[in-house]
Amino acid sequence: MTITDQRPDAAAARRAPRWAYAVAGVVSALAAMGVGHVVAGLLYPPASPLLAVGSYVIDLAPTPVKEWAVSTFGNADKPVLIASVTVVSLVLAAAVGVLARTKLRLALVLGAALILIGAVIAATRPTGRIVDAVPSLIAAATMSGLLFLLHKRFLLSDATSEEGTAEELPESPTDHNARETGALWAADRRKFLIAAAGTTAGAAALGFLGQRVGAPAAPSITAKDLPKPTNSLAPLPAGLETKYDGISKFVTPNDDFYRVDIALSVPRIDQNTWQLTIDGDVDKPLTLSYADLLEMPMIEKDITMTCVSNEVGGGYVGAARWLGVPVRELLDQVGVGKGVDQILSSADDGITISTPIQALTDDRDALLAVAMNGEPLSPTHGFPVRLVTPGLFGFVGSTKWITSMTATTYAKESAYWTDRDWVIDAPVLTQSRIDTPRGLETNPAGPTIIGGVAWAQQRGITKVEVRVDDGEWQEATLGPDAGIDYWRQWYIEWDATPGRHTLSSRATDTTGETQTDAKATPFPSGATGWHSIVTMIA
Repeated sequence: MTITDQRPDAAAARRAPRWAYAVAGVVSALAAMGVGHVVAGLLYPPASPLLAVGSYVIDLAPTPVKEWAVSTFGNADKPVLIASVTVVSLVLAAAVGVLARTKLRLALVLGAALILIGAVIAATRPTGRIVDAVPSLIAAATMSGLLFLLHKRFLLSDATSEEGTAEELPESPTDHNARETGALWAADRRKFLIAAAGTTAGAAALGFLGQRVGAPAAPSITAKDLPKPTNSLAPLPAGLETKYDGISKFVTPNDDFYRVDIALSVPRIDQNTWQLTIDGDVDKPLTLSYADLLEMPMIEKDITMTCVSNEVGGGYVGAARWLGVPVRELLDQVGVGKGVDQILSSADDGITISTPIQALTDDRDALLAVAMNGEPLSPTHGFPVRLVTPGLFGFVGSTKWITSMTATTYAKESAYWTDRDWVIDAPVLTQSRIDTPRGLETNPAGPTIIGGVAWAQQRGITKVEVRVDDGEWQEATLGPDAGIDYWRQWYIEWDATPGRHTLSSRATDTTGETQTDAKATPFPSGATGWHSIVTMIA
């Protein structure tokens, strides 16, 4: 039988346009992503092909790119990243679909390979296991299988044999007429579009289901199950926000507390199987369960936390009352070697953080915290246990989802952020922020409150000053004082006159150091400069 004899006359009539093949590639990829996300949700959420590739992109991204993403998109940086990875994947899938028009077998192989990238990444990450490749393997089979079915049911490739393509075949008059009329494809087009729409809807449903089954469950422990602190802190006083609208709340509600981390899916941790290992250069390595930790004496401490990525005037700062075990006591119990200069802590998501040993053993009371503001930690904020170190930026002192603490040296071990050229010792800088009025906001002339917050953990705030345009600095009234590790609210009354005004603030800490006007970006040790806003008075 000749090659020409192998092709029915109706074949050309069913040959779909290129856009249809592109659509077939896209919907096949969407279905693969949905299936992979559901399987990962059941097994291990970070192993989802989409999330695995997204995490790899985060690891590869240069520090300036990371900082740009955080400053530009804020808390939306993760959804934007996932959306970007999705778009790029779908563009590649569309190209694979078009390739199937002439080279079906090659397209099926490339389509599977596109998804299998996630398998390799998931299995080779620091926390990866061979089983983490399973979601991507199933997704790859879905991608190729669905593309093949759509191709055979609704589309017809120009490549009708391995020996040649349609361009190499003689065209019969019947073929020519079929090309002109496209009768059979016209009949199949509506069915194809319905199938594509249905597949897309199914993929979206699978993605939603994957999010639901992969989401961490609410902790089974409740506020009443938390241990009582051994110290007795008075309730925090009412803040200035009760008198003056717009000033940040003295106590940041848990739901409003900022989140900055590299986890594209919040770790799903079972409190009954969680363990913390303290090892390295110690006399007596220690392993604790969650129940063990809850039985230990705990203290409460009021601490403001700040992220090093916070721009001057930014929102990555929050204040809470934390409950936990002093790290100093645990390190005393295991007996840390004399040469140790850092504790390298690891998290469930694979990140490592190095904290100077001095900050964990002095009287600042760094905590292995189990609760904030009287409630057990939420999964977003580190459940079941996190490290909280007063006076240090989070990337060197606040490990969420902590699973191990290793006594070592900076010469032997380097942490995730150290490898990306951030500083190893990062004390929080003296800062102030104007909360009200808001920048570029228009307000009426007359009596106006300028207010905000200031912080200098481990030193405390003694003064905040405000300047209107190029006038003299005026000292603001400070709000309640909850200790050197907690922020201070402040306000000043201003008789606002019509026009455009620039408002600036600066803080002074207990050492006499005043917030510098020298501008610096967050990398590598924190942003500096006065916070200034422009307000319009009508």
